[in-house]
Amino acid sequence: MAVKDYYDILMRGLPAKLRVERLVHGISWTAAVLSDGRTGVAMHTFGETVPRMFDSLLGLPLPTAAEALMSWNMEEASEALAAVNAWYNTEDCGYVLPWSKTLDGFSLKGRTVGMIGKMLGHSNMTAEDFLCTKAFYVMDREEKPGALPDSACEYYLPSCDLVIITGSAAINKTMPRLLELSRLAEVILVGPSVSCCPGLLQLGIDRLNGRVITQPEAMLRAIVEKRGSVNPFSVNFQLDAAGVVCSF
Repeated sequence: MAVKDYYDILMRGLPAKLRVERLVHGISWTAAVLSDGRTGVAMHTFGETVPRMFDSLLGLPLPTAAEALMSWNMEEASEALAAVNAWYNTEDCGYVLPWSKTLDGFSLKGRTVGMIGKMLGHSNMTAEDFLCTKAFYVMDREEKPGALPDSACEYYLPSCDLVIITGSAAINKTMPRLLELSRLAEVILVGPSVSCCPGLLQLGIDRLNGRVITQPEAMLRAIVEKRGSVNPFSVNFQLDAAGVVCSF
């Protein structure tokens, strides 16, 4: 299966009976509420240099709204991923694991590790976790201290043993290429933009680690009031390609 199937996998089987009922544009996060109350989030990715695919996703059946995952209007693509995540990332998805950590079970000692999106300090990963690595490269589209530009991915990812990718790479359409460059490595997708979709594991991804919104109204208020994490309003899900993950 080609890594470009990432979006097709997400769009496959979405129920037409559900519609996008509400969209909330926060400072860091975009949220979508479906007609059955399910709520999902994705990174609020800026960029409206091209027209939208749809005048609005509001009122559209979920499968139609999901087509905007392929929009090059980044704000629209953010809305589409939030709507898709509202469907996949639920408390009854079977993979909720609140106490888990992103790197649990993965060896770092002596390995070459790449991180796409500087997530240190914004997740349960710290710089100290990577002191035992042979090499540790952080690459980010935004200018951040200590991070290489994301163009460095072409040079460093093929030599990595472990690659950690922010789920927001699905919005800007770099995800397929990042997975292709990381095909020889173990791969973890992490962050609230990650979809709890088992089919994605067919693409050589070893772990999906994201968030399920459990306090939707509080989260919707918080994301428009300040820049911050959605973690206080959510629980962790973790889905591994190998073995069975505990669930409840």
